Amino acid sequence: MSDRLTETETENEPIAELLDEPRLVVEPGVAARVAAVAAPVLQGMGYRLVRIKVSGEAGCTVQIMAERPDGTMLIDDCEAVSRALSPVLDVADPIERAYRLEISSPGIDRPLVRRSDFERYSGHLVKIEMAVPHQGRKRFRGLLDGVEGDAVRLQRDDVREGDEPLVLLTMEDIGDARLVLTDELIAESMRRGKAAERELRQQLGLEPPPPPHARKSDPAKSQAPRPKAKPKSAPAKKPLPANTKAHRLAAQSSRRGEIDPPEGD
Repeated sequence: MSDRLTETETENEPIAELLDEPRLVVEPGVAARVAAVAAPVLQGMGYRLVRIKVSGEAGCTVQIMAERPDGTMLIDDCEAVSRALSPVLDVADPIERAYRLEISSPGIDRPLVRRSDFERYSGHLVKIEMAVPHQGRKRFRGLLDGVEGDAVRLQRDDVREGDEPLVLLTMEDIGDARLVLTDELIAESMRRGKAAERELRQQLGLEPPPPPHARKSDPAKSQAPRPKAKPKSAPAKKPLPANTKAHRLAAQSSRRGEIDPPEGD
């Protein structure tokens, strides 16, 4: 089990609480039966179930999305989950026909199924489809604006004339909520993935751990443009005195109409 925490999680929050956090957006039908078998196995291994999708295209495929409490899921994690789940599903037999099992990470444009998901990705663009219509409407799109009580705050970007831009959608009434792929989301996902990979390599001894006095860099600061140094200006030349002998002789020559002033002593 990993004890890593994301920036939005506090160090005081036990990993057990993250593993025990219930899903508020769940699947119906056959997928729900698979979830009832898979969720306890995943939790015992230190993973959280995200979503289950049962597809009948090109044969039956059962796709199980899972993640660590910090939101990461590496290839090694998927392989470990597949080895543990396969025999359990064979015994429980929640699906009556042959199927192919796929274990995957939630992906960048991931589903949001827990309260902490909606809190973690506040400020990102999402698409939400309601299982129970909200004010006669089932589909919404906009920026997540945090959580208020048992509802999600959404700043809509698909507002029609007369509609309110801010809506509160009850989480348990949501049928599907998913992040929309944006440049900002991709950048954040890459940053988290690199940090998780680096820490795993350190745990396996493939990379030396950071020195105890090293500070974690702030990506926001590292990406900020550095102020340009002001170019050094050349020292200003001191003006020549205006009342030298040479100036006086030049003025006299000018009055006499001479082209070249006489040479000074």
